[in-house]
Amino acid sequence: MNFIAIDFETAASKRASACSVALIVVRNNKVVDEFYSLINPEVDFNWRNIKVHGIHEKDVQDAPTFPEIWSHLKKFFNINQLVIAHNASFDNSVIKQSLIRYNLEIPKYLTLDTLKTSKELYPDLTNHKLNTVCDALNIELKHHHNALDDSLACANILISQYNNYGKQFVEKFIKIKK
Repeated sequence: MNFIAIDFETAASKRASACSVALIVVRNNKVVDEFYSLINPEVDFNWRNIKVHGIHEKDVQDAPTFPEIWSHLKKFFNINQLVIAHNASFDNSVIKQSLIRYNLEIPKYLTLDTLKTSKELYPDLTNHKLNTVCDALNIELKHHHNALDDSLACANILISQYNNYGKQFVEKFIKIKK
């Protein structure tokens, strides 16, 4: 499989407040590249979000804004590219709401949610959070809620599912994101 795994962390409850992003590039079921950046969300941070990911306003004061990051990332978001995430509805909404906030074009792309694939494949898990699925599949997750580590774990989940359950299983979860 060829795909991009993505993960965002946000500064506040609003989805258009990304403060970090990571992408993992997978070609032929192998991780071949990665990208990570802090993002200056240009909004105040909420203490609840800081408690989750540990990123503070001072950490991002000199970081690029979302439009600056998007100029590098947008090439990965097209109708021929599969972009995955664990709880993809969150990450896809961060993208969409951030693009709306900055009046940038919203692309169409293929998406898949490893939360949904995991719920179908492993119904007996106590929950289907990223760390729980990783533990069940013996996938290393060093720093949960670090965008780079989370996106790498997500990529490894889909690679494992593809290797164990096949292309047909995975393909039924692919949707077009508009």
